Amino acid sequence: MLSQVTKWMAAAVLLISASAQAAEYEAGKEYKVLAEPVPVLADGKVHVEEAFWYGCPHCFHLEDIITPWKKNLPADVAFEGVPAMFGRAWVSHAQFYYVADVLGVLDQVHGEIFKAIHVERARLLDRDDQRDFLVAKAGVKAADFDKAYESFTVKSRMKQGDQRIRAFQISGVPALIVQGKYIIDATSAGGQDKMLDVADYLIAKERAALSGK
Repeated sequence: MLSQVTKWMAAAVLLISASAQAAEYEAGKEYKVLAEPVPVLADGKVHVEEAFWYGCPHCFHLEDIITPWKKNLPADVAFEGVPAMFGRAWVSHAQFYYVADVLGVLDQVHGEIFKAIHVERARLLDRDDQRDFLVAKAGVKAADFDKAYESFTVKSRMKQGDQRIRAFQISGVPALIVQGKYIIDATSAGGQDKMLDVADYLIAKERAALSGK
């Protein structure tokens, strides 16, 4: 019986410790609060966005951490990637991202694109290389790729994505943006593995706000 009580006390201490740790996350320290929030879809969900670049090694590393985290997000949390466009190579990879999304194969190839660039040393900057990649990896038809590549939809989404990145006022990637108002990066959070802890805290904060609690 004493052993069981001890276990309960230990569990209570852990819960209190976890709550205290969460309470230690402060604006201006572990995360930044935007003076002017960037609007998100008013659908009752908490929106999380990841600013990234396929050519960024830090983004590649974060992908291993964030992939299982995304799979376990509750139904009232929406996650979306927003490719940053801070240079010509970034723009090319952003277009690749949106083409894959429009063609409905993004989930299938997102991780494979990172792997191809950082493990296999493929640059995937040219249109032909990107087309060949999606044909080989996702069975996309070349004609469908070309149509999407030149589409108004892709170009519009690139413009909108670039506007969001600029509104987030970030200068580097990866970064997580919660509900269009909180910015988290590895430096502020204390490491990439801590970024998701801070994100979880802010998601809970926004969920409570949305529910009126």
